[in-house]
Amino acid sequence: MTTSTAPQSPAPAPLIDLQALVVAVRRRRRVWASLGLLGLLAGVAVALLLPPPPTAGTTVLVAHQDDQPNDPGTLIRTDVGLLHTTRIAGRALEALGSAERPEDFMADYEGAGLTNNLLRITVSGDSDAQAVARAGALADAFVADHVRRIEESADAEAASLLDQRDRMREDLAGVDREIGDGAAESGPRASANLESLFARRAELTSRIADFDQRAAEARMGTPRLVAGTRIVDAPRAVRHSLPRAAATDAGIGLVLGLALGLAAAAVGAVVADRPVLRRDVAAHLGASVVAELPRRSPGGWRRRRVRTARARLAATLARTVRGTREPVSLLELGCAPSTAALALDLAGALAPRGPVVVVDGLPGARLARRRPKPGDPDVVGGEAAESVPPGALRLGVGSVAPGTAWTDLRYLGTRTVLVVRAGHGSTAWLHTVARQLADQGIEVTGVVLIDPDPRDRTDGTLWDGPPAPRGRGAPPAPRNRGASAPGAPAAEAETEAEAEADTESEAEADRPPERRPAWAARSADSDQEAR
Repeated sequence: MTTSTAPQSPAPAPLIDLQALVVAVRRRRRVWASLGLLGLLAGVAVALLLPPPPTAGTTVLVAHQDDQPNDPGTLIRTDVGLLHTTRIAGRALEALGSAERPEDFMADYEGAGLTNNLLRITVSGDSDAQAVARAGALADAFVADHVRRIEESADAEAASLLDQRDRMREDLAGVDREIGDGAAESGPRASANLESLFARRAELTSRIADFDQRAAEARMGTPRLVAGTRIVDAPRAVRHSLPRAAATDAGIGLVLGLALGLAAAAVGAVVADRPVLRRDVAAHLGASVVAELPRRSPGGWRRRRVRTARARLAATLARTVRGTREPVSLLELGCAPSTAALALDLAGALAPRGPVVVVDGLPGARLARRRPKPGDPDVVGGEAAESVPPGALRLGVGSVAPGTAWTDLRYLGTRTVLVVRAGHGSTAWLHTVARQLADQGIEVTGVVLIDPDPRDRTDGTLWDGPPAPRGRGAPPAPRNRGASAPGAPAAEAETEAEAEADTESEAEADRPPERRPAWAARSADSDQEAR
């Protein structure tokens, strides 16, 4: 039975990684929080500097001839549209005795339908008294116009019915004359004609009575509609609360500012394409993330925590490079201060094993120009890298930021640890760094991630790549010698077994601890993950 070893095609990458997008937006919280705060302050400033003008309001009950319970609000919307006409605005201005143009006055009031028969009118003015007077005049003008339209409609309908009644009466008079003229005739034909005339007269009489009744009913409904259209809420000034207005405007500004800030942060994160998760950083650099360091903070307890984590990381890196005489380097990307401090801590951890010289290749010679403190290792500039004594371990510190002289990095060290700040370098630049280091023959031992996201649960270990090197100067693994040769004494076999056990124990003591992936170093978050 054979097993296929054909490599499987990798899963297609999503167009937008939502997890990385959320982390990137959260890391840009200063941007959207600042915009939200700016919107809040802008809302408060608008409420304080642009207070609303004096306003008065009134409510009008409007009765319609075609009112129905299932009306969707068409009639009241028609009334609102009629309120914003120059005819009603002009009559209100005439009642006030104002010379203002109706078009200008229409911009100072608004109408809104509360229900199918309630109309709310809001008018602004230069003062509360003027606003109340304008609201009353506008409501009276609207009521008068509505009543006039109802009366005109009823009169027009009644007049039309009466005109039809008069025409019927004329037809009835003609039928009566024909009946009078045909009464003197005799015969079957005359009798049939007279019978049809009597039927015609009865029909006309009934229709005339119907038109009279409909005309009366058209006029009878008008008083009910006129009485039903009136002002139910007298005009009064509307009081504005400055704290309430400021809180409302501040809330609106805060929401708009946060929405704009979140949108800008999301678009910026997608366009910038700067990996933040340890999974993405390891994949683009082609090396596993071996350690992390939090960002430097001005707080005292946080600063002590950063120093403790940096000392622990320096001890870990010292165990990794212990036993080798090849030059080792730390190459930074976006975190020169942290890399310089880590280099000094690493040199201090390696000092008990022998002399250590730090070669400063950082831009601006950050380490070479600093004032040395008691107990600090020797620091030389990049130009003096070849003058390091043969017996000393050379620890280089450099940068892989844009503008780096790639051919000079090999003089800092043939093995390197990349110190990268999360979210600093773009995807394309991380690929460039990995390719240039590979072309220069520099072996990347691992990646130290600076300022990682505290909620990042992704794995920064490359499972499909080669294992992390143990160091070229590390003692080789002991070989299994097997049983003793035939004829050898038992004491000699025991001596060889004890020597082999001692060798294995020494190798185990010098061997660096096995590095576990990030998910194996933390506790389970759920029962399913624990299983």
